[in-house]
Amino acid sequence: MNKLENVVSDRGSKYAVTGGPARNKAEADALLKELKRDKKYAKATHNTWALLPSDGEPLKNDDGESGAGMVILRMLERDDIRDTVIVVTRWYGGKHLGGDRFRHVQTCVRAWIDTYAGTTG
Repeated sequence: MNKLENVVSDRGSKYAVTGGPARNKAEADALLKELKRDKKYAKATHNTWALLPSDGEPLKNDDGESGAGMVILRMLERDDIRDTVIVVTRWYGGKHLGGDRFRHVQTCVRAWIDTYAGTTG
């Protein structure tokens, strides 16, 4: 599991991104459970994730951040990153970000891909 913390900060909200190997929902859930052992991540407002398995249907979970899982999934599809779950974590800062939140999710995923893609297998 590879983490990038403090990727984006906007109007009090803070974002981090984590990724690691996963081939199915059970493995994605296990990575998320491991991530949430860190109390900071367990208390986050959203832990949105997506996974593009080599042999199955794409998986995503918005965790209350409507549409964010699809943003992650589209980026995984575009870069053909399979068997890797990417989790974007947001700590809500008290102000609504509107559409900017999707841009921040993209920034986090791009930072993770640029740093770690190809190193998780």
